[in-house]
Amino acid sequence: MDNRNNNTNFISSNSNYSKLQYLNKIHLKSKNSVFKKINIDDIYKSYKNKNVLVTGGAGFIGSNLVIKLCEIGANVLVVDSLIEDYGGNLFNLEPVKDKIKLNIADVRTYPTMLYLVKNQDYIFNLAGQVSHIDSMIDPWTDLEINCRSQLTILEACKKNNKDVKIVYAGTRQQYGKPNYLPVDEDHIVHPTDVNGINKMAGEWYHILYNNVYGIRACSLRLVNTYGPRQLLKHNRQGFIGWFIRLILEDKRIQLFGGGSQLRDFNYVDDVVDAFLVAGADESANGKFYNLGGKEPISLKNLVELMIEITGKGSFEEINFPEDRKKIDIGDFYSDYSKIKNELGWEPKVSIKEGLQKTFKYYEKYMSYYF
Repeated sequence: MDNRNNNTNFISSNSNYSKLQYLNKIHLKSKNSVFKKINIDDIYKSYKNKNVLVTGGAGFIGSNLVIKLCEIGANVLVVDSLIEDYGGNLFNLEPVKDKIKLNIADVRTYPTMLYLVKNQDYIFNLAGQVSHIDSMIDPWTDLEINCRSQLTILEACKKNNKDVKIVYAGTRQQYGKPNYLPVDEDHIVHPTDVNGINKMAGEWYHILYNNVYGIRACSLRLVNTYGPRQLLKHNRQGFIGWFIRLILEDKRIQLFGGGSQLRDFNYVDDVVDAFLVAGADESANGKFYNLGGKEPISLKNLVELMIEITGKGSFEEINFPEDRKKIDIGDFYSDYSKIKNELGWEPKVSIKEGLQKTFKYYEKYMSYYF
C-alpha cells in the first residue's frame, strides 16, 4: 500500500472500546485539534503542470473548478456526459475552452474510463445525479450513476493508475434528518431518500479503495452550494438555483412550511478551494469532511436578501406538498471544524457577497441558463 496513505479517520474495530471510551476518544481528539493555517497560493502551486481529470466538469461546481485549475496552470481533462437536465452546459467552459481537453463520455463506461484515468495526477470526481426528487421517481438511474459509475472509475484506477489522488463530491443529504445541530462527521448517516443512500455508497467505495487498495481518496460532504454556472432550468437539483431564477424573472417564490427552515450555504469559489485543499493534502486520504457556511440562515431570510439585492421577486408561504414533506429534513447546518482544523479550509465569502456576485453573473449571461 502507498506509504503516503495516512488513514487516521477510524478507530480500529479490533480495539475493544466501550461506547463511552469510543465517544471520549473521538471528542477528545476534536477538542485537542488546532486550526491548521494554510497559504492558498501554495496549494494552487501544487497543481501547476499536473494532469487533472474532472468528471462532471461541464456542470456547476465542476466547471468552476476547471476554470480555477486552468488559471493555476494545470493540464485539465474534462469528462461530462452532457445528459439533458443534469447540469452539464458547454457555455460553462467558455472562458477556458481553448485551454482544456474535453471528452463527452459517460463515466459508467468501463473501457472509456480505463483509458481516461491513465497518467492523471488528480481526479476530482463530481459526476453524479444530484436530484433528490428524481432519485425517488427513478431509483435505478440514480443507482447507476451514483454507485456503478463510482466503481467504474475506481476499478479503472486500480488497473491503470493506482498512484492517482481522488477527491469525491459527497453531500450533506447522506445524514438525513439531523439528530442534533450543527451536524458533525460523528453524526449517524440515515438518508431520507434514494439519492442520499447512493451518494453515501459512492463515498464509501472511495474510502474502501483507499483503505484496501491504496488508491488515495477522500470525500467532501457538500452543503448548499450556489454561484455562477448553476443549473436554473428546473427545480429538481435543489431549491437555491430555482429561487435565483424566479427572482431574476421577477416571479413569486413559494416557501414551503413558511420558510423557517435553517440552512447553510457555500459560495462556489469556496467549494472549489475546498476541493483543491483536500486534493493537495495527503493527511486527507481515507477521510471525509463536512463543508459548511459561515452561519445558518432561514429560507425566508434568504429570499428576503435576494429581493433586497435585486429589487425583484416576491414570496408566499404555503403548506408542504406531501411528496416534499416526506423527504424534508427540517433545519440543517454543518459543523465544518474538522476540515478547518485538519486541512485549514474555511468559507470566506458571505452569503450577501456571494449572492451579489451570482446575480451579476446571471444578469449578464441569463440566456445561456434558461
